[in-house]
Amino acid sequence: MTLRISNLGKHYGDAPVFENVTLTVEPGEFVAIVGESGVGKSTLLNCMAGLDSWDQGTVMHDGIDIGALDGEACALWRRRHVGFVFQAFHVLPHLDVAQNVALPLMLLGQQKDSEGRIVHMLEAVGLPGMGTRLPQTLSGGQLQRVAIARALVHRPALLLADEPTGNLDPTTAAKVMELLIGQTREHGASLVLVTHSESAAAQADRLLHLRADGIAA
Repeated sequence: MTLRISNLGKHYGDAPVFENVTLTVEPGEFVAIVGESGVGKSTLLNCMAGLDSWDQGTVMHDGIDIGALDGEACALWRRRHVGFVFQAFHVLPHLDVAQNVALPLMLLGQQKDSEGRIVHMLEAVGLPGMGTRLPQTLSGGQLQRVAIARALVHRPALLLADEPTGNLDPTTAAKVMELLIGQTREHGASLVLVTHSESAAAQADRLLHLRADGIAA
């Protein structure tokens, strides 16, 4: 499922955040996006996920015009096809690890036979047997692994990661990136990573620079 962004522009009032962003991400490709603070990298990622609106241009995924979907249809598309990993983890503290990982399956009504998939994902991210643990008993690196497992459990075609190693020490960050890339390759997903980390960006198939007037290699 190919992601195609054409001449995308976003403004806050009269002030442009970015303009003329054109980008294609193929299935199985890992693209890293870097840029100055405030240039709109996270906003661009939110547009890719249909979480934010834009003022010009199109976002197409597998031939679907995301901007043309109403709120309900966009939410359903996102549940089915998108996995999102945030810097701040966004793991729900009142749910145990397995329940957090299961959330995308629950939203899709796929609870049946989900237990085996959850167990497999926890093993894949290096957290075997930790499904009953509560988030507050985990380290930052473990929480990010839970977030990655949750983002991948429904096997999305598009994985978006916003500074996923920003709160981690270098050693843990390297392990999380290895895990994120490895799982993406295994599932054949497209990965778009926004990062300030040179080491994380260096692992991408393509490194792109977002500027106010567009995006370039």
